[in-house]
Amino acid sequence: MIGSIIRNFIHMDSRTFVMLYKALVRPHVEYANSIWSPYKKGDIKAVEKVQKRATKLVISLKKSPYKERLLELNLHTLKYRRLHYITLHKIVFRVPKVTKDR
Repeated sequence: MIGSIIRNFIHMDSRTFVMLYKALVRPHVEYANSIWSPYKKGDIKAVEKVQKRATKLVISLKKSPYKERLLELNLHTLKYRRLHYITLHKIVFRVPKVTKDR
């Protein structure tokens, strides 16, 4: 999907990028993410690398560090979003806390 965006949109402002990213790229990256929930560092880095690469498509932010690009585009890391939605799911569906009995 990132390749499709690159081929069709040469110069993008941040607003256009965020709209395209949220509509075309992020659904693929987050598909069943709360269930799969990567826990290995290599898997987490591989998934996050997609977003890092995508945020470099905004020419004005290309040389900025990843965290600054996220702040400028008003996006969160995928790890943050995953943890946020897992917590939200637990609240909405009232999943009980697992406790250890002694």
